[in-house]
Formats: sequence, structure tokens, C-alpha cells
Amino acid sequence: MDTADRLELATRHTLEVIEEEELEALFDEGTPSAYIGYAPTGEMHIGHYTTMRKLADFIEAGIDVTVLIADLHAHLDDEKSPFDLLDARSEYYQVAIEGMIEAAGADPDEISFVRGTDFQLDEEYTLEMYRMAAETTLARTQRAGSRVVRESESPNLGGLIYPLMQTLDVKALDADIAYGGDDQRGIYMLSRETLPDHGHDAPVCIFAPLLSGLTGEEMSASKEDTKVNLNDSHDAVVEKIEDAYCPMGEREDNGVLEYLEYLVFPVLEERGESFVVERPDEYGGNLVYDEFEELEADFLSEELHPADLKPAAGEYVSDVIDPIRERLDARPELLAEAYPEKYDQ
Repeated sequence: MDTADRLELATRHTLEVIEEEELEALFDEGTPSAYIGYAPTGEMHIGHYTTMRKLADFIEAGIDVTVLIADLHAHLDDEKSPFDLLDARSEYYQVAIEGMIEAAGADPDEISFVRGTDFQLDEEYTLEMYRMAAETTLARTQRAGSRVVRESESPNLGGLIYPLMQTLDVKALDADIAYGGDDQRGIYMLSRETLPDHGHDAPVCIFAPLLSGLTGEEMSASKEDTKVNLNDSHDAVVEKIEDAYCPMGEREDNGVLEYLEYLVFPVLEERGESFVVERPDEYGGNLVYDEFEELEADFLSEELHPADLKPAAGEYVSDVIDPIRERLDARPELLAEAYPEKYDQ
């Protein structure tokens, strides 16, 4: 595979690449490394799957991929994960992520998994973090983490350390590419600014879009009706999509269309399958789409009605999460141990 093909794979279905010329140079040089970090806080959902699906493209493009299960970060961010649950939640996250990678058509064994506690307590890492803290202003740190760390008028100190540690993780994991959702942009821009003074090149940054919630507002892990969980039953998925905000002919804040664009159609492309909307003959018969852009054009022109789209979308969304759901259902103790207040009843 030549550089142009690798570049296309690595950048498709993304929101922003900083800088694409630097990524091209990495491919010309050989095998770059990429990392994404996830703090094991709330249950993983379809928004995580959309981001993780991209790792299958990275693997196919010949990128070495590391997933950081950022256990210490999960506690530092306003104690979103109690310290005594970090191990259980970290194990659940790894199993769920492995399921997402496999469901996206890649081999999870080709990904390296590491926990923050494996290296973030080392003397060298800690000393470097103190150096970075001495050089970075409070305002710059708060600005970097403003879309990631929970904000308040009197923030905990842990939330201020968080962006510095994430910046330092890029160096500690020797990553050429920092990948994450668009909410990570501030932290990775801090990485590009500061790491050259700490013995590491500025990373190429690749950002995935953050999906809208099913209610037309931002997706939230704490608001059940805004998202599809990875262990939701088939009927629950279909019902959530049926009830979703999806006004006829409108794209803005339409989570149903975003699910299809960034998750369902890429998975169908990997499988060599089409998206079929079943309609009675009296309403024009079935519609078959091989490209999301074709479906989007019909929806915006009102050729495709939400009443026809949503049942099909519910079935396809349920289908693409099914392998992950099966993996989690086979190990109920994972969720019971990670979230005892909900599952250990």
C-alpha cells in the first residue's frame, strides 16, 4: 500500500488532521505509532464505538496502535471513578474496546493495551510532570482541559494535573500520532506546543467528531435517552432510534444521521454490504444505499422520510453493536464489578 492509500485510510471519516503533511511524512518514513486514551469512568456507548472503529483503519494503514486505559485520569477528573473501582472499570473498558475493534473488522490482538498506573507512577514520568507543571500557567492548563475535565468555580487540583499528564502520555508512549474525539483538541494542542521542549516531536493530531445525542442535544454518559449503550438489547436500540430526534429534511443535531455516517456505513463498507430501507410498493418500494452521501441527499430532499429511515437505522445500529453486546453479555460480572450500584443487585 502506497503513502496516498495509507493517508486516505488514516484520515477518512475524521473531523480534522493537524497536520496532514506531517502525517504523510510519517508514512513516507515507515511505520508510525498512534495512541488514544480512555479514562474508565461511565459505561461505554455508541459514541465510543464510533471513535474506536477508526482504529481498524489505522491498523490497515500500517500504524502501530496503543490504547491507554487511563485509570488514574478517571479518578483525577473530579473522582468520576472511585479509586477502589479503577481495576474493575479498566478491565471492562479493555474487553469492550476489544469487542469494538473486532466488530469493526480488525484483530484486537494487533493493538497494545496499557494502563496509566503501568508507567505514570515511575520516577522519570513524575519528575517530567513536575517540570511541565513549573512551565505551564494555570490559565493555559484550564483552557486545554476545558472540554474534557469537569469544570467548577473551585476545581479540584486533580483536574488541573489531568491535561499535563495526558500531554506527557504522548511522550511516555512514544506516539507519533495523538488520536481522540474533538473534545481532546485543547489538550493535544498543548502537547504540540510543549513536547518539543521535553524531548519529543509535536504529535500529529487526528480528531474524530463527537456525535449528537438522540434527543437533539449533546450525547451524555449520564443521560440514558441521549445514547445507545453497547449492551442495550435489540429492542431497546430499536426503540431509542424510533424515539430519536430526526426532523424531516434536517441535518443539524441529527444523531440518527451521524450514527449512520460515522459508524454504520463504514462498517457496512468493510463488510461489502448495502443499507436497505424497506418501504411498501405504494410508497415507492425499497431504497438501497451503498454510500452515505446518497442517503443523506434523499433525506435532505425529503425523498426519504424519517418514518422509513428510523426503523432501518435501528436495525442496522443494533446489528453493528451485536458482537460487542454478545461479548459483554457473556461476562456479566464485568459490569457488576465495575458499576455495582447499577448491576450488582
